[in-house]
Amino acid sequence: MQMNTVLAEGLHFRIPWFQYPIIYDIRAKPRKISSLTGSKDLQMVNIALRVLSRPLASNLPTLYQQLGLDYDERVLPSIVNEVLKSVVAKFNASQLITQRAQVSLLIRRELFERAKDFNIILDDVAITELSFSREYTAAVEAKQVAQQEAQRAQFYVEKAKQDQRQKIIQAEGEAEAAKMLGEAVTKNPGYLKLRKIRAAQNIAKTVAQSQNKVYLNADSLVLNLQDRDSFNLLMK
Repeated sequence: MQMNTVLAEGLHFRIPWFQYPIIYDIRAKPRKISSLTGSKDLQMVNIALRVLSRPLASNLPTLYQQLGLDYDERVLPSIVNEVLKSVVAKFNASQLITQRAQVSLLIRRELFERAKDFNIILDDVAITELSFSREYTAAVEAKQVAQQEAQRAQFYVEKAKQDQRQKIIQAEGEAEAAKMLGEAVTKNPGYLKLRKIRAAQNIAKTVAQSQNKVYLNADSLVLNLQDRDSFNLLMK
């Protein structure tokens, strides 16, 4: 640096004892800054940011006169804490989690503006950690467990209601079938004999296909075809 002149990297000449260089690294440097602050609902929040900063090259003389070489150490922690307290206080603890993107955007926007006042450029600001007190974390976990238990209980209640409705429908169907069967038997007595014969035929077919030998008489299978009415029903 020569008086108020900023020189880029390269070969330069100076007058010994009268001129001396003050060298700044203008590459962006990452820095992690943590802060403990309070939310809108008075919950303590531990929040950490990763800040990527560099000096404004055109204003290096002013930056050196005001802050020196360790400008980032002097400025960044204070403005980060200031902005975090301001932004976090606008949200409840739960909102800091559900609206994290919006919180990060507000923090980044306000930090960019504050850093400009000190001739510092912020290339990036990101939330790397967001945690709460042990008591609040335990309360949130207990609430989640209670909600899961309530949902499980509601599921069992709905399932029991569904099973009950299904049994009622099944009972109504069986009652209707019994009613229809009774009406059919009343109108046509031979219908019941026909049902017996069909059932006996199914039993006989099953026994015939079985590898085990089973001996049954015709009476056991209800196949008494000597009854003329039964024979006529079977032939229809």
